[in-house]
Amino acid sequence: MEELEQGLLMQPWAWLQLAENSLLAKAYITKHGYALLVSDLQQMWHEQVDTSVVSQRAKELNKRLTAPPEAFLCHLDDLLRPLLKDTARPSEATFSCDRVAEALILRVRSELSGLPFYWNFHCILASPSLVSQHLIRPLMGMSLALQCQVRELATLLYMKDAEIQDYHESGATLSRDRLKTEPFEENSFLEQFMVEKLPEACSIGNGRPFVMNLQSLYVAVTKQEVQVGQKHQGTDSQTSSSASLQGTDSHLLNQPEEPVSSAPSLSVPEIEPTVS
Repeated sequence: MEELEQGLLMQPWAWLQLAENSLLAKAYITKHGYALLVSDLQQMWHEQVDTSVVSQRAKELNKRLTAPPEAFLCHLDDLLRPLLKDTARPSEATFSCDRVAEALILRVRSELSGLPFYWNFHCILASPSLVSQHLIRPLMGMSLALQCQVRELATLLYMKDAEIQDYHESGATLSRDRLKTEPFEENSFLEQFMVEKLPEACSIGNGRPFVMNLQSLYVAVTKQEVQVGQKHQGTDSQTSSSASLQGTDSHLLNQPEEPVSSAPSLSVPEIEPTVS
């Protein structure tokens, strides 16, 4: 399931309006299963299943349809893609959601091979670690990246001011007075931004501004998180392997010498054909 977990982490969020419900959602589907994450900015729900669950649920909801689980997963991917990614292409399915106790059920209705097709995503409350992985840590990384970006832009503005000052000292003049600007002062700019722009800039609303404007940065940050995790795993495995080899070498050095004997031969069991 590691493939599903990493794949879901690197997916962008999409904004959904299902009746009166405004939701953020992301999904990742492969031939081995799917993972789905849904949030209303108050709670987060999650479902991750493999092919065995897909087969069982398909039999319960679609008794007239018989197909391998990979076919159902492919069809679900085709139905969710217009909803979550390619919003310009209309979806061929009808979506609705219900809340049952602490769970959320996302219902899908469409057609497959000319027959009605039904599917229910049974999402339970996501664990705190999952919320941290998909929202808290990426948002912290995005904040740090944007702060670094602001620093780089401020440095660039100071360099531009120095360049303009050099032009002025060389006798250059503006041909249009409306293009004249005051030298950039970072502290004054930040104070003015806090008073004039901050209330509008941090208006979260139903989550749509976050989805529409920041998903490229979100994906870049989560990809970086996955790459760092993979590097750490590789370093840890190399360290443990080296420690194991060193321990084996020291153990062999402490063993008394024994006469070399011929290695026993390994017998391969015969495989009997299955008689039908």
